Amino acid sequence: MTLVSALVAALLGTPAGHAETLRWARSTDASTLDPHALNNGPNHNLLHQVYEPLIIRNADGKLLPTLAASWALTRDPTVWEFKLRKGVKFHDGSLFTADDVLFSLQRARAPTSDMRSLLVSITDVVKVDPFTVHIKTSGPNPLLPDNLINIQILSAAWAKAHGVEQPQNASAKEETYATRNVNGTGPYTLVSREQDSRTVLKLFPGYWGRGQFPLEIDELVYLPIKSPATRVAALLSGEVDFVQDLPIQDIARLRADPKLRVNQAAENRTIFLGLNVGTAPLTYSDVKDKNPLADRRVRQAFQLAIDRNTLQTAVMRGLSVPTNIIAPPFVHGYEKAFGAVGKSDAAQAKKLLAEAGYPNGFGITLHCTNDRYLNDEAICQAVSGFLGRIGVKTTVVSRPLAIQTAAINNQDTDFYLYGWGVPTYDSAYIFDYLVHTRGKNARGATNATRFSNAEVDRQIVSLASEGDAKKRDATIKSIWTTVQKELIYLPLHDQIQTYAMVRKFDIPVNPSNTPYFKFFKVSNSASSTAAAAQ
Repeated sequence: MTLVSALVAALLGTPAGHAETLRWARSTDASTLDPHALNNGPNHNLLHQVYEPLIIRNADGKLLPTLAASWALTRDPTVWEFKLRKGVKFHDGSLFTADDVLFSLQRARAPTSDMRSLLVSITDVVKVDPFTVHIKTSGPNPLLPDNLINIQILSAAWAKAHGVEQPQNASAKEETYATRNVNGTGPYTLVSREQDSRTVLKLFPGYWGRGQFPLEIDELVYLPIKSPATRVAALLSGEVDFVQDLPIQDIARLRADPKLRVNQAAENRTIFLGLNVGTAPLTYSDVKDKNPLADRRVRQAFQLAIDRNTLQTAVMRGLSVPTNIIAPPFVHGYEKAFGAVGKSDAAQAKKLLAEAGYPNGFGITLHCTNDRYLNDEAICQAVSGFLGRIGVKTTVVSRPLAIQTAAINNQDTDFYLYGWGVPTYDSAYIFDYLVHTRGKNARGATNATRFSNAEVDRQIVSLASEGDAKKRDATIKSIWTTVQKELIYLPLHDQIQTYAMVRKFDIPVNPSNTPYFKFFKVSNSASSTAAAAQ
């Protein structure tokens, strides 16, 4: 047995013998099973298999009814009516009702919830009858349904029975019953979980969607395998069936393998650098008396030093689209003019640094993920090289996403690589999390830049209740104009995502990078496309 075989065999354990098992490898694990604790892709990826929201978004960007059978505005433009699906059971056999929706929306709005920024426009949730809910917002909010697609519904009775009425405080590293246990309505139930090693899910016999969806995958074995080489080797040897985080350097080789299928599409995610623009001295820099990043000339120098086109060709091997805005083209409010990438100019960058009082540059630490984004460590090393040309000595510190996210949430970083997807397809989601003053109006949860602008905050809040589309679009453009001018973030590129799998599976790349396995069919023929409409 090879070293790779031994590693994967240890992760897999004894096969369960189901009719159809899919062994699913990713670079990183979900950090918690509490669906309201953290708002990040790996968590949503796993949780969407066991929990369900009222609505999901399919690969075409359309909203699909899930636990809500239908939704519509009432005569009052501030009140949405949701008709709930009847006959839905939680994994413990209890029936899903409006009480669970009221409880879950209240829980997701709690101070320890990382999902609360999505729900700040909600002023009240009312149970009309056991299967009808009214959600009232502070003003007309046409985007409320879009904001619900990652708000999973918990059993109120289960949560109360296990003392998890409040979301886990992930920033404080709290452990609760919901951290490692689930009771959802989703197509799969939790069989076993070994954090950062192996999670096994089985098809839920009582799932409401039987007869509506293929449900041809009986068992999911979720395997976080950090090493890119090991993930690819496991796929080539037949020890895993589906690799979601595919190393760029291996794509051509995998495409040439007749036993495999490779699917590729643009992801609704921008990769960027965040900068601490506050007034206090930096923690991770050799400048101890002030913050050089607080000077816009320094931020502009960083912007000019980074060659995004070289990143695309030399680091990303074409699997990225260089950009100058932290919004992918999927997002309402995106403008080509904002996204246009200019030429790098090291000479002008050096001049700006000298004008700011740093003719010889300075030292700074760049915190980088090493298990989340395509070629993340290589991106950071390239950025370090670009900044080195203008005298900025950049030390790259790589770490797992869970540690990076905690540092960002605790503002324990000055210069960092991060990525942001936009499930609502609207700019307000970006502003609520990344631009608004942290902690004010329950927004700014992921804003580690220390940027704070009272007028911008006012504009951001207004987006949740502005019913006039033209006025709202004008406000979005105004906010983007400020964000672009201030350079609190340095966008790098939008990702192009690639999946690889054995040929009997055909899993398309969803722009959210979240596969919904209940949609997929399985082919018994290696040459079949095994197509499944999602």
